[in-house]
Amino acid sequence: MTVRDDVQLDLSYDSVVRRFAPVIGLETHVELGTVSKMFCGCSTEFGAEPNTHTCPVCLGLPGALPVVNAKAIEYTIRIGLALNCSIAEWCRFARKNYFYPDMPKNFQISQYDEPLCVDGHLDVVVEGQTYRVGIERVHMEEDTGKNTHVGGATGRIHGAEYSLVDFNRAGIPLIEIVTKPVEGTGPLAPEVAKAYVTELRDILRSLGVSDVKMEQGSLRCDVNTSLSPIGVSEWGTRTETKNVNSLRSVERAVRSEIIRQAAILDRGGKIKQETRHFQETTGETRSGRSKEEATDYRYFPEPDLVPVAPARDWVAEIRASLPELPAARRTRLKSELGLSTEDLQQMVNAGVVEAVGETVQAGASATEARNWWMGYLAEQANSREVEPTSLPITPAQVARVILLVADGKLSTALARQAVDGVLQTGKDVDAIVAERGLAVVSDTSELTRAADEAIAANPDVADKVRGGKVAAVGALVGAVMKATRGQADAPAVRQILLQQLGVSE
Repeated sequence: MTVRDDVQLDLSYDSVVRRFAPVIGLETHVELGTVSKMFCGCSTEFGAEPNTHTCPVCLGLPGALPVVNAKAIEYTIRIGLALNCSIAEWCRFARKNYFYPDMPKNFQISQYDEPLCVDGHLDVVVEGQTYRVGIERVHMEEDTGKNTHVGGATGRIHGAEYSLVDFNRAGIPLIEIVTKPVEGTGPLAPEVAKAYVTELRDILRSLGVSDVKMEQGSLRCDVNTSLSPIGVSEWGTRTETKNVNSLRSVERAVRSEIIRQAAILDRGGKIKQETRHFQETTGETRSGRSKEEATDYRYFPEPDLVPVAPARDWVAEIRASLPELPAARRTRLKSELGLSTEDLQQMVNAGVVEAVGETVQAGASATEARNWWMGYLAEQANSREVEPTSLPITPAQVARVILLVADGKLSTALARQAVDGVLQTGKDVDAIVAERGLAVVSDTSELTRAADEAIAANPDVADKVRGGKVAAVGALVGAVMKATRGQADAPAVRQILLQQLGVSE
């Protein structure tokens, strides 16, 4: 029976996971934040003019010989240790042969059967449950160049008028972190996948080994998904969704693929082992290329590079230099800031734990730091479709805003305007406050004059207040705040108005 692989029945996700058990796996590629490339001295700077960061080595010209970047080896060991991996005493590079325009040498220097880091794990918490994600390997390789397909509607080679190749990225140090199959997640498989990539990103950032900017391609994720009927021990046929480029899309890709595979199985079809591509606009996956048979990359040891044998004392030094990792930091912050488990989990879900902690370290109260990152800053991030920590504002700047509010120099409304100014210009908070005249007006004579004007302009409201309806003074406070462009000290204005009206509380 032939069943189209892009047909989805009208299935709900809940109905699918009641009948099928998903197994997921993730392959994450991370560009390391070294100054130079993996095997040559070319710059790794992002955004340069095409083909300006190249040399005979990264272009694979005849006679050019590679030399291993020692800093990349150190960074990879740091990652392996943070992921509870064993660090090999001896490993080597191999040539992975394949032919594609973005590979200038027509092979990639990678690691095959002898990776640097193996057999680790990373624990993630989803809805109060801890899931252990096994790490199969962390191996080193070099990144490819970048193809740009011009013309057509999809940005892919199909339908394009022509293609351009930029080799600036070719040779940048790249590591691949491969998980073992993750079973037992049930309905939470999409959330576990997202939580794993989120935690991994936070670890990499805390280690200082990568900027992990998914929008720039320095963190890319391939998601493997398979389904089998509940109670059946044999795993289903897996598909691989390539280059998913945001945390939200990792979750959406797993969920979409679970529903798609269930639809095919329900109709008596078979899942094809293939690569697929996630469509951001539709939230669905589309077929890429078949992987029914294993690709023969003709691996063989790289003859131009000596094996890597990290000294045990060097590995011990690297282990001793590791910073506090995110999970340990969360535990500490929960205790130090007096957070409830629910509050902490909400901050984890929003990806702002580190930001809140740094804001408190900069002098803000824990409550206000959490409120700002979970409130107004989260709103601004949502409107820009970025993570809160990707906003162009630092925890120190947020702390400064909070302190100005606490000192009575900014109202909440003015503080938001100050934050907007920082987001728009990148300038310091105090510079924005000065340039835009945002400081709270606390001069008594000026406030008294504004209060008298508000009373004169609203005699009916003033009479209500004099008649005992004290709550009505809020309208007069609003009039003063409007007249002072929100810069008046509202509590002071209220007291002045009541005094002018001869009313006491």
